[in-house]
Amino acid sequence: MKIEFYKHNLGKDEKRMVLECLDGIFLTTGSYVDSFEREFASYLGEKYCVGLNSCTAALHLALLALGVGPGDEVITTPLTFIATATAILHTGAKPVFIDVEQDTGLMDPKLIDGAVTPKTKAVIPVHLYGQMCDMKRIKAAARKHHLKIIEDAAHCIEGERDGIRPGQLGDAACFSFYATKNMTCGEGGALVTNHRLVAEKVRMLRTHGMTKEAAKRYSGPYKHWDMTDCGWKYNMSNIEASLLLPQIKKIGLNWATRERLYRQYQKALSGIPGVSCPKIAQRSKSALHLLTVWVDHRRRDALLKHFGDQGIGVAVHYRPVHLLKYFRETFHFKKGDFPVSENIGSRTISLPFWPGLTAGQVKHITAQLKAGL
Repeated sequence: MKIEFYKHNLGKDEKRMVLECLDGIFLTTGSYVDSFEREFASYLGEKYCVGLNSCTAALHLALLALGVGPGDEVITTPLTFIATATAILHTGAKPVFIDVEQDTGLMDPKLIDGAVTPKTKAVIPVHLYGQMCDMKRIKAAARKHHLKIIEDAAHCIEGERDGIRPGQLGDAACFSFYATKNMTCGEGGALVTNHRLVAEKVRMLRTHGMTKEAAKRYSGPYKHWDMTDCGWKYNMSNIEASLLLPQIKKIGLNWATRERLYRQYQKALSGIPGVSCPKIAQRSKSALHLLTVWVDHRRRDALLKHFGDQGIGVAVHYRPVHLLKYFRETFHFKKGDFPVSENIGSRTISLPFWPGLTAGQVKHITAQLKAGL
């Protein structure tokens, strides 16, 4: 039985709207992006949203808009996708890693104080697998040390913890609409914030630092534009926004589908010795982006091969960033620097988890997991 790691569930609504967009004039940033920004900000309870071409772009521009630059340090976790750290490098700043909680894989707020130096300007908590970090404790530490907070919420559109949603305690929150995310347009991202000046800065930097985007330059009589800063080509297109707009209305329904699937998995996994899952904290709603299991590190790579041999797509979220070649050679990180992250990274397997999976497929996947142990 061949089972893909992920399949999107884009349907008639998304196809209709993207065809409507293709029949229009502007395929680049325009009215569909404007509509997406309004609706996504409203969903999250934020004042401003800026559509971008990736979460990486959102992280990079958030750092710049909040004043992070060469010589600064930014605290984050090594148990994340590389973009969390490389976005810091793109500003000229240095990533400073702290370890994670052993039962969740989330940034350990207790370790922030010990990582702060006179160069520290910001902290990037990563809402891993769909669960929010303990933002109340992170906010308290950031306030104590006068740090900006940029939330890596690539996994966490629907997340909530202690009555708090992504972006509500941070200066900005960054989202991904990559191919495997809960909302997708293939590639894409967004930044949300309650700070007008941050939103304005990011909006300007996403199109080379120009004062007018294409739709505003070419709607009506020609208008001169200027370049006030050195920016990037990070803007979201109308095509991407047209795919995303119908999905905003389906966020709750799609989450409920994943929640039923999550419960099916938990029931099937509970009878398999040697397999555990990241804990979901009390008073927390996970976005349920990934179905990740932790196994004996001595069996993990053999299990990855076993799944491949059986035609079942799996992934690893994540190998710790500090042990990747570039970071080892550039910053002289070594094994043992962040033992909890390393332990989790060596035991992790992400199983297929998408709305169209059937109960029979879940049963087959978990049976193969048991068979491969």
